[in-house]
Amino acid sequence: MCGRYASSRRPEDLAGIFEIDKWEPEEALAPDWNVAPTKEVYAVLDRPLKDADSPEPVRQLRRLKWGLVPSWAKTPEGGARMINARAETVHEKPSYRRAFTARRCILPADGYYEWVTGDTERQLEVEGKKKRPRKQPYFVTPADGSVFAMAGLYEFWRDRTLPDDHPGAWWVTCSVITTEAETGPLGVAPADGPRSLADIHPRMPLMLTPDRWDAWLDPARTAVDDLRPLLAPPPEGLMRAYPVSTAVSNVRNNGADLLKELDGPEEGTLF
Repeated sequence: MCGRYASSRRPEDLAGIFEIDKWEPEEALAPDWNVAPTKEVYAVLDRPLKDADSPEPVRQLRRLKWGLVPSWAKTPEGGARMINARAETVHEKPSYRRAFTARRCILPADGYYEWVTGDTERQLEVEGKKKRPRKQPYFVTPADGSVFAMAGLYEFWRDRTLPDDHPGAWWVTCSVITTEAETGPLGVAPADGPRSLADIHPRMPLMLTPDRWDAWLDPARTAVDDLRPLLAPPPEGLMRAYPVSTAVSNVRNNGADLLKELDGPEEGTLF
């Protein structure tokens, strides 16, 4: 799954990486090393500009809220639960299938955090013990330092309680697509710890390699059979993972120090 990630790149850098034609400096987000659901995040998408004469799509960097609210939802309360969409079923689930064929985006990140669920913890749960060892967080990021381009979906939701000209009348929300975690060796593995992403968690965000960006963002691609091959996992061995401080487990903590690599799991935590 993807429940927390880091996004610290400047919009100017993202514009160059993704060949973005339109972004508003006043919409720039501060670097965020602990992105959590319901926060505003950057999204790359191809869409005609509002009130433009041309219907041609333009590559834009937009601010969206993480946690997808379907257009047909009566209220937005469920958005915080819809942060991930499974690649295996995204084309058929009512909440995601329309966005999958018409509103795809890329959510750029430095990488994502995942917490190890170990055998010891599961045994404690079985025994009903209240005191549980802390989980060890790991940061997963491209081994070559490139951007982590997560496949995403976005959707529009109209708040009918507000007038048309109200700035909050329309919500634009998004979800990260996830896939089965890689079982092959990590590109760079920690000296003491997991040897593959599947050792950390059974799911991972679907990372799109640059050769798929244009096809994924192209709104003219609407056929499910044409889109599903783009959901294939990336080649194995592109990622590295390393332990980070349990401070990231508290969403109130933020800062570049959260990405600092530890020599090994913290005392009292699990691998």
